[in-house]
Amino acid sequence: MTEGIGAAQFPRAELRRASDRETERQHLRAELDRLWARGRDVLGCDLAIMGGAMTWVSERNLVAAISNAGGFGVIASGSMSPQLLSAEIDATTALTRRPFGVNLITLHPQLLELIEVCAEHRVGHVVLAGGLPSSAAVRAIKRSGARVLCFAPSLGFARKLVRMGADAIVIEGSEAGGHIGPVSTGVLAQEILPHLTEVPVFVAGGIGRGEAILAYLEMGASGVQLGTRFVCAHESIAHPRFKQAFIRAAARDAVASVQLDPRFPVIPVRALANAATERFVAMQRRIIDRCARGELSQGEAQLEIEHFWAGALRRSVIDGDIEGGSLMAGQSVGFVTREQSTAEIIEELVSQALAVLAAREVMQQRQLVSREILPGSPAPADV
Repeated sequence: MTEGIGAAQFPRAELRRASDRETERQHLRAELDRLWARGRDVLGCDLAIMGGAMTWVSERNLVAAISNAGGFGVIASGSMSPQLLSAEIDATTALTRRPFGVNLITLHPQLLELIEVCAEHRVGHVVLAGGLPSSAAVRAIKRSGARVLCFAPSLGFARKLVRMGADAIVIEGSEAGGHIGPVSTGVLAQEILPHLTEVPVFVAGGIGRGEAILAYLEMGASGVQLGTRFVCAHESIAHPRFKQAFIRAAARDAVASVQLDPRFPVIPVRALANAATERFVAMQRRIIDRCARGELSQGEAQLEIEHFWAGALRRSVIDGDIEGGSLMAGQSVGFVTREQSTAEIIEELVSQALAVLAAREVMQQRQLVSREILPGSPAPADV
C-alpha cells in the first residue's frame, strides 16, 4: 500500500519540481530582459541579439531565421544594386513577420538610392557601416521613419553620430571577422559604455557565449551583435566546405591580414589563415620589389595589392574554394563546433547567460544563510 501511495505521489512531486524550475527560469529571464530592455525596445524584438551583416552569408534565409528565433536579423547589402536589394528585402519579408534590418555601406556609390529602397519597403531599421555617414544619408533614413544604427570606433566618433541623429550605436572590437579596427572589444566597451548613455549601445566582436553577453549587458550595453557564431547555422547558405573550415578552426586561426610595408597600406581584415593568405604576403613582397626597381608606380602597386582579394569572399562562401578564397571569421570561431539550427544557437546563448544569473542567486542565498547561522555559532577554539 505504501508503495502504491508513493507511486501516486511521485508524478505530483515531479510536476511540482518542473513547475518550480519553470518559475525560476521565468524569474531569471525577467532579469535578463531588464538588462537588455533598451536594446529590445529599439529593435522591436524579444532578444537584443543582432545578427552581424556578413556578405554572402547574411541573406534572406539566415536573416529570417535569426528574427524568427527572437533575435534581430540584418541583411548584408554589400555591393548590391538597388534592384537586388529590393528583391532581397521582398524575399526576407516572405520568410518572417518579425522585424529585421538592412546594413548599408556608407561608401556605396548608390547609397541614397538604397536608402530609398529601404523606405519603399518600410524597413524599420537601417545599419550604416564602413565610415562616417553623410548628414544627408542619416536625414533620408530618419524621414522614412526608420531607426538609424551606426558603427563607432571611438567615444568621440560615437558622440558625433548621436548628434547626427543615430538612434543606436554598435561598437565592434578587433576580435571580429571581416574588416576590423585596431582596438579590442573589451577596451572599446570600457571606453564607451560608461560614458555614452543617450542611446542604446550594442557590443560586437569576439562574442560567442552567453556569459560574455551577460558581462557586457552588466557593463551597460543594451544588446550584442554576433556574426561568426551564426555561419554554421543550418539556415546559413554558406558552402559545406566553408562551414567545415569554421568547425575545425580555433580562435588563433582567425588572423588579421599582414601588411609588409607602411607605404603600401593593407585594409585590416580578420580571416582564417589559408593558402591565399600566404600568397597575399608573397604577392606584396613581389609588388614592393617591382616598385623599388621602378617597374611600377606607387599608385599602380597599391592598386594591385588592393585587387588581390577581389571576389575572394564569394569564392569561399558560395563556391567552397577554401584555399583560394577569403575565410572571413572572428576569433569567436573557436566556439563554433557543429552545425545547429539558428534557434538552437540563440537558445544556447540565452541559457548560458541565465545559468550565470542562477549560480549567482544560489551564491547569494548561501551567503544569506551563512550570515544567519554565524551569529549563533560557537566561537572557534583558541589555538
